[in-house]
Amino acid sequence: MPKKNQPVTYRSSGVDIEAGEKLVESIKSVVKETHNVQVVSNIGGFGGLFRPDFTQYKDPVLVSSVDGVGTKLIVAFKAGKYDSVGQDLVNHCVNDIAVCGAEPLFFLDYFSTGKLEQSVAYDVISGFAKACRENGCALIGGETAEMPDIYKEGEFDLAGTIVGVVDGKKIITGSDIQKGDQLLGLESSGLHTNGYSLARKVLFSEYDVSDYVDELRSTVGESLLKVHRSYLPHIRNVKKMDGVKGFSHITGGGIEGNTKRILPEGRKLSVNWDSWQRPALFNLIQKLGDVPEDDIRSALNLGIGLIIVVSKESVDSVTSELKKMGENVHHIGEII
Repeated sequence: MPKKNQPVTYRSSGVDIEAGEKLVESIKSVVKETHNVQVVSNIGGFGGLFRPDFTQYKDPVLVSSVDGVGTKLIVAFKAGKYDSVGQDLVNHCVNDIAVCGAEPLFFLDYFSTGKLEQSVAYDVISGFAKACRENGCALIGGETAEMPDIYKEGEFDLAGTIVGVVDGKKIITGSDIQKGDQLLGLESSGLHTNGYSLARKVLFSEYDVSDYVDELRSTVGESLLKVHRSYLPHIRNVKKMDGVKGFSHITGGGIEGNTKRILPEGRKLSVNWDSWQRPALFNLIQKLGDVPEDDIRSALNLGIGLIIVVSKESVDSVTSELKKMGENVHHIGEII
């Protein structure tokens, strides 16, 4: 006689509801640390509730952005290090709205995996919370999904949404940028969250994630997993200064691809590519992979994570203000 089939449960199908509930309980305290008086709800509800204080705004405009971490996650899988990718995602999203002049209000995350490993998820979400605290925004909710037929064992994906606010008259669009304005560049902390498909193809054909490379003064994994910087304090500090015209967050598309997004019609960039020293990681990728110059310029930030467009007359004052914050400021070109 044929063997009787075993009952099929959700757990036997690969989804553990109890594990998800335990995760929510374990992260409540770290998430709570990001909350302020404007957060109305606690984590675990159907929706995150936030009561914004718009009293200081004459014409409050909400600014939002959504993003992921891309294949930087594969480096995290190889290294077994998961706390930094959560910080990457928050900081990336914060930068994207900060360049518009916005202050971040709250963040929402999406964590999806094949099998929920509570320690991994805890590290990732702790990274979200750390970056939210540092940027002064609240982590008010998210989604954790187990999808065993989508992801391989040990894999997961991340996405996040940030919402911020700016006064309508203070939105920074770059509309005042004109010929002769100058480009100031702030240094990146590495690849940030873009170009990892190129970087992995080149570096992992030669090295393992744990290999120490003299040129990098670190392991490959340590260099690739450096946290994507938040430029919110720098933008906040100079956006009201005379002559500041616009900001460009350097992500996928490189310096030219991103900065041209804020230029008025008829304006172009003239970048002096020799005006700063590229960090060793970028040189190593180009050398090992024989990557064409045009290709690496469009794929990677090459050591510049934020560009500030300023008038000629404001170069010295803005540079001085940023140097007070400990920044190395590079004068990398102009608008033509």
